[in-house]
Amino acid sequence: MGVESGHDILTPAASSRVDDSSMPGRGKWGFIAFWGLHIWLLGYSAVFLSAFLVQLVLGDFPCPLCMLQRYGMFFCSLGALFVIMQARNGTLTASRYAQGLGMGLVGALAGSSVSLRQIALHIKPDDPGYGDPVLGLHLYTWALITFAIVMLYCAVMLMLMPTGIPAAPAPQSASRLVSTIVIWIFITLIAANVVAIIILQGFAWSLPSDPTGYNLIDQLRGR
Repeated sequence: MGVESGHDILTPAASSRVDDSSMPGRGKWGFIAFWGLHIWLLGYSAVFLSAFLVQLVLGDFPCPLCMLQRYGMFFCSLGALFVIMQARNGTLTASRYAQGLGMGLVGALAGSSVSLRQIALHIKPDDPGYGDPVLGLHLYTWALITFAIVMLYCAVMLMLMPTGIPAAPAPQSASRLVSTIVIWIFITLIAANVVAIIILQGFAWSLPSDPTGYNLIDQLRGR
C-alpha cells in the first residue's frame, strides 16, 4: 500500500480551499441576506428622515457629535450598499461580501463610540440631555441602539457564510424594481444630509457646539 508523501499532503491541490468565485445565495438564506441589507438601508433612511423632521419642524439643530454619528451611519450603510450592488451586478464573492460587512462593522463601531461619548456627557442624574427625548430616549441613545443592531447583524451574517451569500432577484422583475427604489431613497437622503450639513456649517471648519441656526444663510446675509 502506498503512502502519500509529505510534499503531496502540503500541496494546495490536496488541501481544502474556499471557492471565492461569484457565489449566489442559496435558497431562503440568499433571499433573507439580500433583503436584510435593504431593511438596513431603509432603517437608516427612516433615521435620516426623522432627523430632518426634528431639525426642520422642532428646530432642534444637530451638534457636532450628532453629525459625527450621522457620518457613522453613512459609512456603515455604504457597506450594505456595496454588497447590494455587487449582488445585482452578479459579481458578489465571499470576500467582497465580507468586505461590505466589515465596512458596516467599522462604521457602526465608530458611530457607537461617538454615541457613548455623548451619552457620557449627559450621564449625570439632573442633566436634561441634548435635545428633546423621543419615546423616553434621546436621539444619541437611539443612535447607539441602531449601531448595536448593525454590529449584531454583521456578526450573524458573517457566521452564516457562505450559505447566506445574498442573491439578487432577476433583472426586470418587480423585486428588482423595489430594490432600485430603496437604493435611490437612501442615496437621495444622503445627498440631502450633505446639503444640510453645508447649510448648517457654512464657511467654517466645524459646527458650533450648540447650533441655533443655519450658518451659511447668516454668513451670506453678512450677519
